[in-house]
Amino acid sequence: MAKKLDDMIAALPAKRRAKIVRRAQELASLKDLRQAVEQTQEELATAFGVGQDSISRLEQRSDMLISTLRRYVESMGGTLELVAQFPNRPPVVIDHLGAVEAKGRGAKAKRTTHAQGVAA
Repeated sequence: MAKKLDDMIAALPAKRRAKIVRRAQELASLKDLRQAVEQTQEELATAFGVGQDSISRLEQRSDMLISTLRRYVESMGGTLELVAQFPNRPPVVIDHLGAVEAKGRGAKAKRTTHAQGVAA
């Protein structure tokens, strides 16, 4: 069973925790994020439920679904927050985009009835 990110970080010495926080603020890629929490591709793949090769390909992508990114982050024990920032306005946190609930609604909307053969 994979450890939660918070538990892993809490077990580290204060100096190491501070270094992780500073480094997390400088991250540029998914690989950087994974390495900052000191997980291998194999460990993340096990938590994510895929093969190591899938994690390698995912880390090289420049574009992906928000739901995929959310699962990647959650597999490391983290959470993903999407924030829209506009000039002269406070930031807006976008909830439920890419969440599992949205996936269920989309699947229902695409379902067809057998009798009519049209989208429900």
